[in-house]
Amino acid sequence: MDFKTHLFVSILFLCSVCLHANTLQTYIVQLHPQGVTSSSFATKPSWHLSFLQQTISSEEDASSRLLYSYHSAMEGFAAQLSESELESLQMLPDVIAIRPDHRLQIHTTYSYKFLGLNTASSDGAWHKSAFGRGTIIGVLDTGVWPESPSFNDRGMPPVPRKWRGICQEGQNFNSSNCNKKLIGARFFTEGHRVASVSSYSPDAGHEYVSPRDSHGHGTHTSSTAGGASVGMASVFGNAAGVARGMAPGAHVAVYKVCWLNGCYSSDILAAMDVAIRDGVDILSLSLGGFPIPLFDDSIAIGSFRAVEHGISVVCAAGNGGPIQSSVANEAPWIATIGASTLDRRFPGIVQMGNGKYLYGESMYPGNHLMRAGKALELVYVTSENSGSEYCFKGSLPRAIVRGKIVVCDRGVNGRAEKGEVVKEAGGAAMILANTEINLEENSVDVHLLPATLIGFKESVHLKAYINSTRRPTARIVFGGTVIGKSRAPAVAQFSARGPSYSNPSILKPDVIAPGVNIIAAWPQNLGPTGLPEDSRRVNFTIMSGTSMACPHASGIAALLRSAHPKWSPAAIKSAVMTTAEVTDHSGKPIMDGDKPAGVFAIGAGHVNPERAIDPGLIYDITPEEYVTHLCSLGYTKSEILTITHRNISCREILQMNRGFNLNYPSISVTFKHGMRSKMIKRRVTNVGSPNSIYSLELMAPKEVKVKVKPQRLIFTDINQTLSYRVWFISRKRAGTAKMSFAQGQLTWVNSKNSLNRVKSPFSVTWK
Repeated sequence: MDFKTHLFVSILFLCSVCLHANTLQTYIVQLHPQGVTSSSFATKPSWHLSFLQQTISSEEDASSRLLYSYHSAMEGFAAQLSESELESLQMLPDVIAIRPDHRLQIHTTYSYKFLGLNTASSDGAWHKSAFGRGTIIGVLDTGVWPESPSFNDRGMPPVPRKWRGICQEGQNFNSSNCNKKLIGARFFTEGHRVASVSSYSPDAGHEYVSPRDSHGHGTHTSSTAGGASVGMASVFGNAAGVARGMAPGAHVAVYKVCWLNGCYSSDILAAMDVAIRDGVDILSLSLGGFPIPLFDDSIAIGSFRAVEHGISVVCAAGNGGPIQSSVANEAPWIATIGASTLDRRFPGIVQMGNGKYLYGESMYPGNHLMRAGKALELVYVTSENSGSEYCFKGSLPRAIVRGKIVVCDRGVNGRAEKGEVVKEAGGAAMILANTEINLEENSVDVHLLPATLIGFKESVHLKAYINSTRRPTARIVFGGTVIGKSRAPAVAQFSARGPSYSNPSILKPDVIAPGVNIIAAWPQNLGPTGLPEDSRRVNFTIMSGTSMACPHASGIAALLRSAHPKWSPAAIKSAVMTTAEVTDHSGKPIMDGDKPAGVFAIGAGHVNPERAIDPGLIYDITPEEYVTHLCSLGYTKSEILTITHRNISCREILQMNRGFNLNYPSISVTFKHGMRSKMIKRRVTNVGSPNSIYSLELMAPKEVKVKVKPQRLIFTDINQTLSYRVWFISRKRAGTAKMSFAQGQLTWVNSKNSLNRVKSPFSVTWK
């Protein structure tokens, strides 16, 4: 039985068990937000009570059964019902869904547990790094909501003496908003102000002219990287557990560079400039654009100087996937992070009127198994030029969609925004249908009305059903939170792919990290959807993107920095890359859609902090070597000056470094027309035990013969460095067909400690 079928059976069985209890049980009843029967009542509570009065025997006071009346988080009520009363209630008009009120068991929320981080393990990464204590993570984003419990400083050590930053005051933000967790906050507006001079109004849309976050993105990312432990965290009961950042003991400094109209390079560069002086150890940037030459890339330029100061720079790879060469932030001194999935699902299953089921996912609306109400009519509105299939604002005729489940194609406008459009038009619920662009990608939302997201294959079946009958109907069965029933990690559909556009000699992205359906802190000025119409308030919400993957890697970098304070940024990145996993939790290859993932999707693999803390060997790189690398790529003197602030002679540098190869943890080889072989040099430094012997394991594609010398590395001391060479010999001619690729990996295995497996993926390209 596959996962989806197993899930359908499990949910329906559990619903059946719940609904056939002989005693009274508590249920949460979901009502139509614009219920046709509501106008007859002066207040919402009296309307809610009327449903019980119609269901419960007249001999009993119905109000004694009513527990809560909901108006903001949802439209409906909680009540105690018998089995027969439940069945009667389901038949009433305006009842959309009914779910049993189960007691929750605590589960983590969740990615740190998925990555193997464990508070109980005395020899694990968290304890070896003291949870990241003493390390400062600088986050460039939309600001921060300092009152979030994720920034509570209980149990935090004093602010490091090296810290030179400030808590910049501004609108609704003063110096008292900082503490031992959130040790600094600044905002940068000038680039945004002059770029938006014709319409500049930072107050528009509740924009705070201060470090305070009015969008939520920055609060989410900074808490993912270094948020404190928060017990009983959830999103309306979904994914309940303890919320923790990757480095819960680290300090956080926030630099607000993104505003209503975007993030401007001048502001980003100014923030990086100040952050270097402030004394951050890690810079986390969940922002970027399209791949551009390094000399035009402000992030690449600013990050080079950060790396010169010993600061690790971690950036999102971008959300341009699965398009080839869409990866951004591709400078070799940047850690470029793609996105992966978790094994946590939020089922929202569609039961069609023909009895067939479609698997979907949704965070709406509650935390337990839920029984859908009576089936509602299903409608998919299509018309020329109105955009109704995408559920654009004003495109849905109220007479057609009122009281029905509306199908909306994904794309163009926001997912949650489509739900608001359906709600405004009087629709009762929404099925969000992936198109061929999104395929089976499953980013969920905390919708404003009952809604679920289905994949492209399911959407084809749904629309075929709609076209097959005069009155299609459906209901949605919400399944709460399900953990451990699906293969993971897998590559996120949207995660940007390599090869690198401007520098194919470096394999990008570097690694992937959790970035789909990530729960983290959220501001109190926004509802969980971020829509102005959303009046609900939560401390946590769910988001997806490489923006969410980036702070996972930033937090892991902070752990390594705390455990190994003398390591360079290149050494930290090497440890993360060479210990990354290429198999999922079932031991099978990480998948990219319906095929095993390639190196241009996952780079070195999926982050594994427990192994990265003790990598055995590292590939180190000095800033001077990056300069030599730029020379070897043919960058001009003026371009290199722009990138590095170094006035050098490439001719002299290349004469002194003949046959230079950047000592990168992964390898990228390109065979151009007429080339048949290429030699690559690498050196590794022993950061594990003295007297260690590493032996070679090689996986080579059939199109290439690969030779490595030596095949054993014998270390006698810690911090000893040894070199090896790799020859790639093509078994096919370049230039005879369109561009093609192959991949493999070489691994150095410690003979005394098999956990020290130092893996380097390689890609081979024929042009």
